[in-house]
Parts: sequence; structure tokens; C-alpha cells
Amino acid sequence: MTRRLTISARIALLSIILALTSNLVLVGFIWKQTSADAVAALHREIVEQADALRAVWRTGALPALADAITHAREPGDVTLVLAIFDSRGHRVAGYAPDHLAVPLADTPFRIAVLGRSGVWGSREAGYTLHPIGGDWLLVGRPLDLIEAQQIAIERALALAVVLSLMLGVGTGLVLAHYVTGRLNSIVAVMDAAGEGDLSRRVSLVRAGEGDAFDRLAVRLNAMLGKIEQLMAELRVVTDSLAHDLRSPLARLRTKTEQAVLIADPAQREAALGGLLVETDLIMRMLTMVIEISRSESVTRDRFTQVAPADLVEEIGELYAPVAEDAGLRFLIEVEDRPAPLPIHRELMSQALSNLIDNALKHGASGGQVTLRLMRGLEGIVFQVEDRGPGIAAADRAQALKRFGRLDTARTTPGAGLGMALIEAVARLHGGRFELGDNQPGLVARLVIP
Repeated sequence: MTRRLTISARIALLSIILALTSNLVLVGFIWKQTSADAVAALHREIVEQADALRAVWRTGALPALADAITHAREPGDVTLVLAIFDSRGHRVAGYAPDHLAVPLADTPFRIAVLGRSGVWGSREAGYTLHPIGGDWLLVGRPLDLIEAQQIAIERALALAVVLSLMLGVGTGLVLAHYVTGRLNSIVAVMDAAGEGDLSRRVSLVRAGEGDAFDRLAVRLNAMLGKIEQLMAELRVVTDSLAHDLRSPLARLRTKTEQAVLIADPAQREAALGGLLVETDLIMRMLTMVIEISRSESVTRDRFTQVAPADLVEEIGELYAPVAEDAGLRFLIEVEDRPAPLPIHRELMSQALSNLIDNALKHGASGGQVTLRLMRGLEGIVFQVEDRGPGIAAADRAQALKRFGRLDTARTTPGAGLGMALIEAVARLHGGRFELGDNQPGLVARLVIP
């Protein structure tokens, strides 16, 4: 079974391959371009030299051309081939092979071996061959100089390839070290979270618009913060649920024991009725906890377009008879009719119903409850107002907590979860829930952007 390379090794290897490939392509291009430029320069030089000598021949005939060839070459110069050949390919004058190995034909430019013997048999040259009367004019240069330049360039390019390979290895190692370090920091935080420590966060190299690792760290930190908050809320809910269920369960057990011992059927029936009350209270608490959890897990794809005014009027019509039976004046005030909004209709209806229930229960002494819809600076406002005793400003934060019950409400049945559900629904819709003073009474306000 072969062992797979680690991600760091693969990153380093990929960096080396990319660096080497890019440098080889660059080296090949430079080598080819340099060779082509050298041959093009040789071509221009030979053509210009041949044109000049042909002009001399046209003005002074063969003697003048022979003299020009003699003076055109420095003594001992073997890099310039200038010669006159007869119709059989034998050299008449100048520096060249004694007999041409190339065909006698008008040749603008060509690279070939000019002779068959001596140094000429192993030397390629770039040349031109033109007729001059019954003879031929040869102008050329061996490619020795170009080949020497190419060898020097090839050596330099080979050194450049080696250096690029070394740089590629170094760059790959540095890049692999950087990536590994960033990944290890993320893995360390994830391992700590897996062991139960949700307080650690991934450090950022650059805040704001950093690299991909920074963006990953920001999202991971946000996720860990959310998980930490949910875990804290879960602990609060668990502790509070256990604490608040203890009393009704104890009462339920006591009343059950008493009901078992009662012999009188009428008294036993009354005792069983008390059991039902305690059971209903426990069921309401559990149901409310489930509703809060469900509201926090709902996604926005469950939202539908709902007209706020229609929703308020529909809920108001349901509660108007309830308020009338309780001897309260119930008002529905729709101050604006905004366009339909994306709303989770069921949860929003539940939240508004909880607001009205609280107003009817705790604000009944004021004699009036108002359900109001209006447009505020930050969005649409669903508001329930009563004329009861209200809640002091110092106690409002406690009232919004899960299982948060004020001392004045301890004597009435309830679990202290209604406000928490409303706040969860507000967060689900990107809004907020707040309590205010109605002077007298309480204003419960649900603001949706």
C-alpha cells in the first residue's frame, strides 16, 4: 500500500514543478529567439555584402571584383568567405573551398556545408551564391561564431534552470510551511472545539479583506461564536428547565399521592382536576421550549410573502371576542399598509398571539389593549399596548430571558418563555424585540426590517 503525500509535500512539489516548467518554457523561448536573431543578422550582413560586391562587378568587371574581395578580408580572417568560382565550381579567387559542394544556382541565402575536404567538410556556413557573367560570386560566413554564442547561452540558460529549480524548491518549502502553519492553527482550534473548549479563535494575519485563510478564519470564528452562544443558551435552558420543572413536578407528585389516599369520590375528582392543571403547566413549558428551538432552526426558505396589515387584522379578529369576554376594550390600529414582506407566517402569528396573551393577562387592570401596526424608521413595527402596571426599566432585561419571571408574576401560572419565543422570532426575521413604557402600562414592540 503506497503512502500518499501530505498536503504540504504536494503544495511544495506543485510549486517546484510550476517554477521549473515556467523557467524551461522561458529558457526555450530565449534560446530559440536568440538563435533566430543571430541567423537573421547573419542573413542581412551577407546579403548586404553580396549586393555591394555585385555592384563593384557591374562597374569594374572581374578584376575590380577580385581586388575588392582581396581588400574586404583582413589577413588571416577565416570568418568571412568571399570567392569567385568558374562554371565548373572551381575557386578562381578569394577565400573558400577549392571546389564547391553546393549546386551552382542563384541562391539568395542558405545554410549548408560548402566543401568536402579539410575544415570545410565539418563547418556549416550561411551563404549567398549569385551569377556574375560566366562565373559565380560566393559570399558567406561559417556558423562557428553563432554556435559559440549558442553554447555560451545554453550554459547560461542551464545555470538559470538549476537556479530556478533551487528557487522553486525554496519557494515551495516556504509556501508549504506557510500553508501548513495556517492550517495547523485552524486544526488546533477545531481540536479544542472538539474537546469542548469553544472559547479559542483562529488568529487573523490581516483583518478585513485578508487572504483566503483570513476569510476562512473569520467565518470559522463566527461559527464558533454562534456555537458557543447556543451552548451557553442550552446550558441556561437545561438548568432553568430542570429548576422550573422541579416545583410543578413536586406538586404533581404530592397531589397524586393525596388523590390516591382520598376515599371520597367527589374529593378525589377535585384532586384529579388539580393534577390536570399541573400537567397542563408542564406541557405548556415543554411545548414553549420546543417552539423556541424550532424558531431558531427555521431557514428563510420557509418564508412567504405576507401582508402585515392583513396578518394584524386577522389576529385582532380572533382576540377581539376573548378581550370582550374579559371585559376589556380591544383596539386594532393599522396606521400603514406596507407591501407584503417575506415572513414566517406561523411563527409571527405565534409571537403576536403571545404578546396579546401577556397583555390580556397582566394588563387587564388597565381596561384596554391595543394591537398596532405602523411604519418606523427601521422598518415595520408590530406593537401591543396595555394600561396595566407595566414592567420597570430595570426589570425588562430579566423579562426577556428564557425562564425569566419577575417576582410580580411568580403567583400566576407560566414558564417565563413567552418573551423568549418572541425575541427568537424577531431574530429570525432580522429584527428586534423591545419593551417600552406606555405611561401607564407596557408597550411590547416587534420591529422587522
